[in-house]
Amino acid sequence: TPGHPEFGYAPGIETTTGPLGQGLANAVGMALAEKTLAAQFNRPGHAIVDHHTWCFVGDGCLMEGISHEVASLAGTQGLGKLVVFYDDNGISIDGEVEGWFTDDTAQRFAAYGWHVVPSVDGHKPEEIQAAIELAKQHDDKPSLILCQTVIGFGAPNKQGKEECHGAALGEDEVAAARVRLDWPHAPFHIPEPIYQGWDAREAGQTRQADWQARFARYAEAYPAEAREFQRRLKGELPVDLTSEALIEQAQAQGESVASRKASLACLNALGPQLPELLGGSADLAPSNLTFWNGAKAIAKDDAGGNYLHYGVREFGMGAIMNGIALHGGFVPYGATFLIFMEYMRNAVRMAALIGTRAIYVFTHDSIGLGEDGPTHQPIEQLTALRATPNLATWRPCDAVETAAAWNAALKRQAGPTALVLSRQTLPHQARTKQQLAEIQRGGYVLRDSEGTPELILIATGAEVGLAMDAAAELEQAGRAVRVVSMPSTNRFDAQDAEYRERVLPRAVSARLAIEAGHVDAWYKYVGLDGRVVGMTSYGESGKAGDLFKHFGFTVDNVV
Repeated sequence: TPGHPEFGYAPGIETTTGPLGQGLANAVGMALAEKTLAAQFNRPGHAIVDHHTWCFVGDGCLMEGISHEVASLAGTQGLGKLVVFYDDNGISIDGEVEGWFTDDTAQRFAAYGWHVVPSVDGHKPEEIQAAIELAKQHDDKPSLILCQTVIGFGAPNKQGKEECHGAALGEDEVAAARVRLDWPHAPFHIPEPIYQGWDAREAGQTRQADWQARFARYAEAYPAEAREFQRRLKGELPVDLTSEALIEQAQAQGESVASRKASLACLNALGPQLPELLGGSADLAPSNLTFWNGAKAIAKDDAGGNYLHYGVREFGMGAIMNGIALHGGFVPYGATFLIFMEYMRNAVRMAALIGTRAIYVFTHDSIGLGEDGPTHQPIEQLTALRATPNLATWRPCDAVETAAAWNAALKRQAGPTALVLSRQTLPHQARTKQQLAEIQRGGYVLRDSEGTPELILIATGAEVGLAMDAAAELEQAGRAVRVVSMPSTNRFDAQDAEYRERVLPRAVSARLAIEAGHVDAWYKYVGLDGRVVGMTSYGESGKAGDLFKHFGFTVDNVV
């Protein structure tokens, strides 16, 4: 395998865990998914969801801050079928960890509410087996097994040293290790008795056949639940899902609302149709508006809900969502302010790299959040999201585009989606049927001039309304102006050349982009001769209206 095995490249690789600590977080997500799926589908005498989640961690994993976030939540949720082996060898890349990692790990995890098995000899299988059996007896809390080991065990001159971590031992040390370990066999030869001892195919087939027989009995007793279970594990959406109809409904209603409120309206409509939605927020549900009318919180003693209060654990939330998505049976969505995407950035990147169907609800999308000040006002975050391969990013301009963004996110199976939503009210925009359909193309002509335009205004989110107002004023002055709404630059870039040319004809070089985010990425669309009304500095503390005026987001400045 590669140095850090990647999901999707070979059988048996369940996730990509190169960045330390995220594998533990993925395991917490998988264990949570198992417990919740079991609570939703198991019936008396029919345990069709009933498995453990096994995880290996090292010193580096437990030094990473994400380990604290997810271990704390795992203890709170009582994930009794999560068993973690800690390879306690006292070595990291820089050497012996006693100079920088002296935590009492056993007490630390006990404080989280875990069952801890200390002082296991990690080189004695019988001790490990006994620890496993002990862990299985504690089904009300996750277990940590502390396995004391020697790195490079058997290499007489290098064992116990940091150089064993990532470098080859070398021919001489390999030869010496063969002698020390009494292993005279040729490279890649496995003696038959050992091969037979590790060949689990027959036992696996027996266990699979047993599960299939149990599921057949379940399907006979609960046919509707069995069909729903199979649909969800396949990742298929219900055939009668009305996510596309929500777009037309929003257009007909014509409401001017904050896109975060429009998102909640989508959840209220979609939630009853999608029992696989497993939502959450990093302690911001009243602001993110993610707790919909039918949401039910998941708790330690009642895991059958569909909403997880992650607490202030943005990074942990993102990586746990990846574990939930990889387990199957759920479509996770998680929310925070857009600025705090920075805390969970690497988990978002891993979701894109792995290709998990995770949905991020990032609200409070610009300087428009006002008095919280520049610490909370995102500037460069949209650029980072859009630059992430395989991440679909949407910044809708009204309730209609918000519904379109949710529709696209739910139907996208091969990667994550970021929904970037406003705190402030956004004006409703009128559209034709063709324009409604073209929202899904990521960018489209929202307002056009007679004949070839002299100028193209390109905008997203709240700034689309500003572009429309400026276009109206410019047209009164006799100028021919086109307004392009571009809620998803990624989606627009994926369109055919003919469509992109139709929306942004190369012959029209006078272009102005308007977005309350960093300006740099917009030169891709306006050209070096174009202009951008955007941010080149951090924001300020003040009322949203005052800030927009201060930073030039006004009709007068655009004109």
